[in-house]
Amino acid sequence: MYAVLDIETTGGKFNEEGITEIAVYKFDGIDIVDQFISLINPEREIQNFVIKLTGINNKMLENAPKFYEVAKRIVEITTDCTIVAHNANFDYRILRTEFNRLGYDFLRNSLCTVELSKKLIPNAPSYSLGKLCKTLGIPITNRHRADGDAIATVELLKLLLEKDTEKEIVKQTVKYFDNRNINKKLNAIINKTPAIEAVYYLHNKQGKVLFIGKGKNIKKEINNLFLKTTKRANKIQEKVSFFSFEKTGNELLTKLKYYTELDTLKPKYNIITSKKTNNNITFNHPNMLLIDKGRTVEEHAVILIENNQVNGYGFTNLAFQENHLDILKSILTPVENKLLAKTIVKNYLNRKNVQKIVRF
Repeated sequence: MYAVLDIETTGGKFNEEGITEIAVYKFDGIDIVDQFISLINPEREIQNFVIKLTGINNKMLENAPKFYEVAKRIVEITTDCTIVAHNANFDYRILRTEFNRLGYDFLRNSLCTVELSKKLIPNAPSYSLGKLCKTLGIPITNRHRADGDAIATVELLKLLLEKDTEKEIVKQTVKYFDNRNINKKLNAIINKTPAIEAVYYLHNKQGKVLFIGKGKNIKKEINNLFLKTTKRANKIQEKVSFFSFEKTGNELLTKLKYYTELDTLKPKYNIITSKKTNNNITFNHPNMLLIDKGRTVEEHAVILIENNQVNGYGFTNLAFQENHLDILKSILTPVENKLLAKTIVKNYLNRKNVQKIVRF
């Protein structure tokens, strides 16, 4: 069962808006079985641009019921229903905000017809309600009024349900208030993550890197990130689709890989602070090969320093590679931000040792 709705608001600061009009149609997938339409007195001023858009002004709402007077009816008509709206994040947030003001936790599953349309009608020229309805031949009257937009959304939903013959896309698009889909996805990622020292990358469904992390045990690190409830962590949990990782084998290479990747990729959800660098940093010897523990017992991790610059890093499994500089250079990953890399390596060497240093 669906509760297809549209809400008009006063406008204003985020989470300070008030509802001016609401329309809810209870829809069983075929027919409308119940409805509720009402102006609402928001007990606050309406922004001028909203008045021009909707035609609803403060005088019209003087004798309209206040939200607490219609709250029970909204609860009743939406019980056991999935909330459906065109841009459901907005309408559902507004409703939850109003109920929170009354001390009531309004929890419903939600379905956005914008998101669903993008999946089922991928080549539409626009996904705004008015333009999408025009493209699909759905009549729409009283645009930007709750009743007109809500009934148009009912017709749009009906069409989308018909296109999704197996109803699998609809199921995948529903956002459950208990986050069961997100939790299932996150658990699948954690279960696939090895408990190793590495740098890891969290990608969205398009493959773009959202976040880079590191640790001696990346399974534990990713699990901790997915348990956080901050706004940033919630965004990562919502948007992540899959992960990848690069095993590093030791702390120095982990730091070097992590910070140089942050500098190159600049992921949206990492908090990146400028690492202090110093052009005057010098190593004890200008030409060195730092050799440390690799990813396996048979392997070495190496960092090449030439002319007081970090030029590359990588892994070797043959002493022959380490003894022939031209061969070694061909297998190393070059370093772009040499000043950053020099700072990371020098700071590490000031505190700790690597297994072996070869000067040349």
